[in-house]
Amino acid sequence: MGHPFPIREIARQAGLSEATVDRVLNGRSGVRESTAREVRRAIADLDRQRTQVRLVGRTFMVDIVAHAPGRFTAAVRAALEAELPALHPAVVRSRFHFRETGPVRDLVRVLDRIARRGSQGVILKAPDVPEVTAAVARLTDAGVPVVTLVTDLPASRRIAYAGIDNRAAGATAAYLTGQWLGDRPGNVLTSLSSGSFRNEEERLTGFRAVMRARQPRRGLVETAGGEGLDATQYDLVRAALERDPEIRAVYSIGGGNQATLRAFADLGRECAVFVAHDLDQDNTRLLREHRLSAVLHHDLRHDLREACHAVMRRHGALPPAGPPQPSAIQVVTPYNLPSE
Repeated sequence: MGHPFPIREIARQAGLSEATVDRVLNGRSGVRESTAREVRRAIADLDRQRTQVRLVGRTFMVDIVAHAPGRFTAAVRAALEAELPALHPAVVRSRFHFRETGPVRDLVRVLDRIARRGSQGVILKAPDVPEVTAAVARLTDAGVPVVTLVTDLPASRRIAYAGIDNRAAGATAAYLTGQWLGDRPGNVLTSLSSGSFRNEEERLTGFRAVMRARQPRRGLVETAGGEGLDATQYDLVRAALERDPEIRAVYSIGGGNQATLRAFADLGRECAVFVAHDLDQDNTRLLREHRLSAVLHHDLRHDLREACHAVMRRHGALPPAGPPQPSAIQVVTPYNLPSE
């Protein structure tokens, strides 16, 4: 039972004698299990109190960098700002660097500028490409820890990843799609925002594996490159529908769902099953209107809390811990939408 506290301090916290605490800590006989639990609880309380003392007056400046559609970055901003009070007594100040489109070199410039200027940490959603991996290395060399958010950069020197198990999310989407289609014929359209985001590739891998195992005769039609933006997504989906008259369902990995539904409607086609990701404003409205079958959602507040804690641990403000646990995957339908 390793700890840094004197026996006298533990005894005072637990309301026990020093002799009793000594027996518990040294594993001697004659101690009830309930007493041992009280000693363990006292040590845990002391450790939490020590952590609070370390955090008082600490300010962490964290940069949030994300390459994503505006509806997603708006959700990230709202989730972080809602979570900030729970991080007290530390104070976390944030700078946001959001972009919907643009070349990777522009994103790299932002990361290099942060490395030169300084930061307590970077929370990053970015494509998994060598240029970004190299920029993360430069941030690390400059003493700026990086936590990846929602989509990982496993070959980089990031200190942690905060988000869901994306392969499991894709497998869940395949299970739902297969169950709802049943024995009805029809192919499934899968839609990625691009081919560079690790989370989207992992979701697609999980989806393919389960669909091929459970419904091997059902065709999968893949599109990519819409960047999650309605203007580009519409053209990609419409072209896919015109090429394949058997598409009856959609697994939207990268967003742009309003445009996808519009392409179906403009061609007079039915979308029997539509599974999407994230309860942003667009998806919440579409789900409420019963135009989506289900949304796979996870708690961004949890992700951002874990990311901030990882940064704090790197600076010695919190005790060491293992890697963040993946966020729970929530299946949200029109009938279990959370309140506003």
